[in-house]
Parts: sequence; structure tokens; C-alpha cells
Amino acid sequence: MKSISTVFGATLLSLCVLGSASAHAPIPVRVVVVTTFEIGKDTGDTAGEYQNWIEKLPLQQTIPAPGTDHDVMHYNPDLHVLGIVSGEGPEHMASALTALVLDPRFDLRHAYFVLAGIGGIDPNFGTIGSAVWAPRVINGGLSHLIDPREIPASWPDGFTPVQSSTPDEQPRPALHSGMGDMEYTLDPALVQWAYGMTKDITLPDNAGLKASRLRYTGFAAAQKPPSVQLGDTISGETFWVGSKMNQWAERWVKYWTDGQGVMATTAEEDVAFCQALALQGKAGRVDPKRALILRTASNFDMQSPGQSAAQLLSDEAHETGFSGFQASVDAAYTVGSVVVKELATHWEQYEKSLPTAR
Repeated sequence: MKSISTVFGATLLSLCVLGSASAHAPIPVRVVVVTTFEIGKDTGDTAGEYQNWIEKLPLQQTIPAPGTDHDVMHYNPDLHVLGIVSGEGPEHMASALTALVLDPRFDLRHAYFVLAGIGGIDPNFGTIGSAVWAPRVINGGLSHLIDPREIPASWPDGFTPVQSSTPDEQPRPALHSGMGDMEYTLDPALVQWAYGMTKDITLPDNAGLKASRLRYTGFAAAQKPPSVQLGDTISGETFWVGSKMNQWAERWVKYWTDGQGVMATTAEEDVAFCQALALQGKAGRVDPKRALILRTASNFDMQSPGQSAAQLLSDEAHETGFSGFQASVDAAYTVGSVVVKELATHWEQYEKSLPTAR
């Protein structure tokens, strides 16, 4: 339990910083790097999503973040880059981003937001250790669901749009309605630009990655070395696994993108990231077009041939199934930092106008 003096001291420090920033010009921010978790300390131990940014970019200044899951943010005053940890899950993401955007210490009206985090990957699309820029985010957490034991024989699975009662009802319901937000398309030119900046980066390979992907016989994409790619992410709070769920996710992405989307990665927070920016954009506090999502693959989202979904879940529960964890954490910084540095160091080009593909 924290002592009263410790809590009072931390609160006083936060109030002093807030008062100072409010009394003077806001802290300028060119890029916000958004991560979702850290392991242990922010520096000096096993790296989660955040640590590489602090140590390598670097983000050398600590800024109190009262009312957030992680308590602190980090900042580079030369590059004007701010790093945050949202906490895992859509609730944490929405809360952290909203708190940040409403924080009077910062001016974020022209800031770019780069979500750089790890996730699962569809072996039909790619392999672990890869980095994937998302053109679209599909909401995989909002639906009607019939228990698998009661699914009609003609249905592909038990999921239907929450706005309707059959899996593939046409015309497709609206993407945004009072029932929820089902899909976000990130600015196509910005996404293509980020991909073009990074697509030729060689990502490291190792014996652990090779051994894991070799188990996926019959999945040509899964057996290739890690690379930088473009592919859509499906976002939902349930940590699903298995080939049946993967088939649903592929179908769900196709359905909500009118056949244009390509299911690539799985994650929790991405819909909330887009929702928070979209809502704050209505108030002119941010520009939702200045958002990028980079997901790097720590694990496959379904089992390999000869393995059961339950076995895969057991492996992942004990973290023996995350053979791509360290590679994915490193790839998030390796790839994401190229874009962040380009934006921050050529601010005269990107402050008023979004970059376009070369």
C-alpha cells in the first residue's frame, strides 16, 4: 500500500507539471507512439512493446500521466515525439487516448498517432516475426452469436451482424450506426506511404521462428521468412484461437469490407484506437487521418496440422507458443521507428500536409 506522503508527493508533482504547461505554451507533439503494455520496468529488463522506444529512439524525459493505467509517459524534446502505454484491451485504449487528447499540456491537432503493437497472424497470410501495416480495422468483438451446438446447418458459423439475424445478410448493414462501429479505413495514401518507407526492411530470422513456421505444412505464406506487409487487422477483446475461429475471422473481414479486405492480424485495441481518435476529431482536437497501425506477429492465430486448438491455447497460456514474441517486439520498433523519425525530422513537410506514397 502506498503511503499518504508518497501519493501526495506524486499528486503535487502532477499538478505542478499540469499548471506549468497550462500557464505556458502546450508541449509540442509531432508523433504519438502508442503501445499497449510493458513487462516489468520501462527500462533495463525484458522489453515489452514500450521499452525499445524509450531506450532506442530515445524517449528520455518522463512526464506524469495521472488517471491512466501506466501512470507515466515519455517524451523526446528534440524530435517532439511522445510515447504512451495505453494498457491492454479496448477499454484501456479508449480511456488512455481520450485522457491524452484532453490533457491541456499537449497540442495534438497536427500530431500523427502510430499504434505499434504485437498480435496474432493468420498463417494463410503471413508468418511470425513479420510486421503488418493495416489499411483497415474490422470490429471482431461486436456481433450476435449462436452457440456452436445450435448453429443452423446452412450457416458457416454462429456469428451474425448485431444489426441483423443471418451471417451474410444483404444489403450489408451500415459500418457506423447506433449499434456500433464495425470498420475503419485508415487514410490510404498515408498507409501506402508508411508501407513504402519500410517494405524493404530485412527483419531478423532465427532458429525458433524457423522451427515454429515449419510446423505449418501446407501454409505457404506461413513458411516464408518474416517481412513487412500490408493487411487488415481484426480487433476484439476475446482471445480466440483455432482454425474454425480463423475461418470466421477471414469471413468477417471479407463481409465488412465488401470483399476488399484481407485478414492478416488479430489484436484487441485497434477499434478503440480508431473510435477515440474519430470522436476527438469531431471536436478538432486531433486529425483522425493522421493515424497508423502497425501489428507485428508474435504467434499464429490457429493451430498447425496435427495440433488441436486446445493444445495451441495451452502452449500460449504458458507462453511456449509465443516463439515470435521477442522478434515481434523488436520488429515493432525497427519498422515503426523509420516512419516516426521521418515524420519528426521532416516536420516542415508533414505538419500541414499528409505524406503521400512515393
